[in-house]
Amino acid sequence: MKKFFLTAGIVASGLLLAACGNENGAGDTSQDSGKIQAVATFYPMYEFTKEVLGDTGEVSLLVTAGTEPHDYEPSAKDMAEISDADVFVYNSEAFETWVENLTDNLNEDKILVVEAADEIELLTTAEEDHDHEAEAETGEDGHDHAGVDPHVWTDPLMAVKEVQEIAQELGEKYPDQKATFEKNAQNYIAKLEKLDADYQAAFKNAKNKTFLVQHAAFGYLAHQYGLTQESIAGLSPDQEPTPARLAELKHFVEEHDVSVIYFEENANSKVAETLSTETGVELAVLNPLESLTNDQIKAGETYLSVMEDNLAALQKSIK
Repeated sequence: MKKFFLTAGIVASGLLLAACGNENGAGDTSQDSGKIQAVATFYPMYEFTKEVLGDTGEVSLLVTAGTEPHDYEPSAKDMAEISDADVFVYNSEAFETWVENLTDNLNEDKILVVEAADEIELLTTAEEDHDHEAEAETGEDGHDHAGVDPHVWTDPLMAVKEVQEIAQELGEKYPDQKATFEKNAQNYIAKLEKLDADYQAAFKNAKNKTFLVQHAAFGYLAHQYGLTQESIAGLSPDQEPTPARLAELKHFVEEHDVSVIYFEENANSKVAETLSTETGVELAVLNPLESLTNDQIKAGETYLSVMEDNLAALQKSIK
């Protein structure tokens, strides 16, 4: 587990807000409710943490519905929420890049910081995110993550590893409830393993194993099941393809007999729609689970249900 703490300017404001909250009786919420208070960055981290904690804790989602996690930066209010929590869970510094600029202004003894992907070796990709590449060249970013794929959660077996990491860290912090965390984790992991079995069975005898997506968020899924991901954009959904790249993709669609182009409901799908129109290829949704909409959450959709929807969508082109 890698521990980190918050940039001086934002943290100072956040801690001031937290202090004001304490003065008004809104201090240690775990003491108020008797439950562990956790903050998770974006949706999969929220669900994984919630499943492990079960009835022992309450989890709040930092990157709310409709917000693009790639572009997210924590506000002073967000930092106050983190500083007042018992547990903070994030995916990795390669995804939540704002984590790298943090300093030690939080109480390490109070707040458990969990990097869910800590034990996962991240894949590299040829499709580099040019925004990160530019930061590395100019020194604006503290660490070079260009070409590193952080989207581990799109593979059910990598999700298992993240759940195990969360359960292990919680068990070390709260040994009296370690058995509960392990039991909750195993119950959820059984569902993830069933999901994996569904994917394995669906693609075992597939002949066409190439799929075209809006942005390169499914590299781990492709790697796990012997598939080939081709993407319109790079690691970030905001990355715009050049005219030359679009021409290349049109040729790719024809050469590989691509029957479906996958887009995302929560991102700008204009390029995917244009490519679909120009090639006469069907559009379908493939959700990278970076966030769920309010409607999806209200309808009771989960990581598991959306991944099953993704499987059904992929079977339109991978046969």
